[in-house]
Amino acid sequence: MLSDYFGNVVMISIGCLLIYLAIKKEYEPLLLIPIGFGAIMVNIPFSGLMEEGGIFRLIYELGILSELFPILIFIGIGAMTDFGSLLERPWLMLLAIPAHLGIFIAFFAALGLGFNPLEASTIGILGAMDGPTAIFVASKYAPHLLAPITVCAYSYIASIPIIQIPISKLLTTRKERLIRMEYKPRSYPRAVRIIFPIAVTLITGIIAPAGVPLMGALMFGNFLKESGVVNRLSKTAENEISNISTLLMGLTIGGTMMADQFLRFETLLIFGLGLLAFISALTLGILSAKIACVLTKGKINPLIGATAVSAFPMAARTAHMIAREEDPDNWLLMQAMAVNAGGQIASVVVGGVVLTYVALLL
Repeated sequence: MLSDYFGNVVMISIGCLLIYLAIKKEYEPLLLIPIGFGAIMVNIPFSGLMEEGGIFRLIYELGILSELFPILIFIGIGAMTDFGSLLERPWLMLLAIPAHLGIFIAFFAALGLGFNPLEASTIGILGAMDGPTAIFVASKYAPHLLAPITVCAYSYIASIPIIQIPISKLLTTRKERLIRMEYKPRSYPRAVRIIFPIAVTLITGIIAPAGVPLMGALMFGNFLKESGVVNRLSKTAENEISNISTLLMGLTIGGTMMADQFLRFETLLIFGLGLLAFISALTLGILSAKIACVLTKGKINPLIGATAVSAFPMAARTAHMIAREEDPDNWLLMQAMAVNAGGQIASVVVGGVVLTYVALLL
C-alpha cells in the first residue's frame, strides 16, 4: 500500500513538472498544462476518475479510443496552416521524405528491445514529430502505450529548439549556415489553393486508405480556410473546436498517467526510443539538405533540412533563428516554412501508410 502511495506521489510530481515546463519554459502549454493537471487529479487515491463510470474514463472512450479528438484537432490545424510557401516551391517537399526514415530506425530499435511489431510501429511514428498522428496510431495499435507515447511526443516537440540547434550546428559548417536562399514571391491562380487540399486527399487516400481520416481532416480544415466563403466555420475549427478538443484530450491523457501503468521500465524505453527517432529524423533531414546543397551548387541552406518534420512551425522558426545568429540579414523563414509544411503532409502520409500496411503485413 505504501509503495502504491509512493507511486502516486511520483506521478503527481511529474504532473507538476509538466505544468512548470508549460508555464515557466512555455513548452507546449496548451497541451502540457491539461496533461499535467490530469495526471495530478487521477493520482489522488480513490478519486476513481479512470475507473468504470469515471468521467476521465468516459471521455477517454468517447474521444480518444474512438479517434475523435485527433481528427478534430487536425481539422483545426488545417484551418490554421498556410501552404502558400509550399505551393510556391513544391519541389522543397522532396526534402521532407528522407527525414521520415527516422521512423524506421526507431521501429527496428524497438523490435530489437522486445516490443511487438504493432508497439514498435507506434513508437516509430514518434519520428514524424506529429502529436495527433502519434495519438491516432497508438489508439489503434497500442492503446496501452497511449500515455507514454503522447507525453513523449509532445515533450520532445516542445523541446525542438533544444534538440534541433546543437544537431544543426554539429552537422553543418558556418559556410553552409551563411547560405542565403533568395526569396521572390511567386504568383499562382487562387484556384490552386482550393484544388490543393482536394488533390492531396485523393492522392494520399489512394496510396494509404487508412490514413484518410487523418489527411482528410487536415485538408478539410485547410479547404474551409482557402474556400473563402465559410469564415465562420473556418474560425470555429481554428478556435473553438481545436481548443475544446485539445483541452479534453490533454486532460484525459493526463488521466491515463496512473502510477501503476506509467511507472514501468518500458516507459523509459519509449522515451529513449522517441529521442532516437527525433534525432534520426533531424539528422537525416539535414544530411539530405546537404546533398541538395551540393547538387544545386550551394543554393540550398542545409539548415532547412531539419524542418522536414511535422513540428510546424517551431522547426522552421528555429532554423531561421540559427541562420540569423550567423548573419542577421539572412532571412530563411519562408523556405523553411515550405519544407516544414511539406513535413506536416509527409508525417500524415507516413501515419496512413503505417495504419494501412503494417496490419496487412502482419
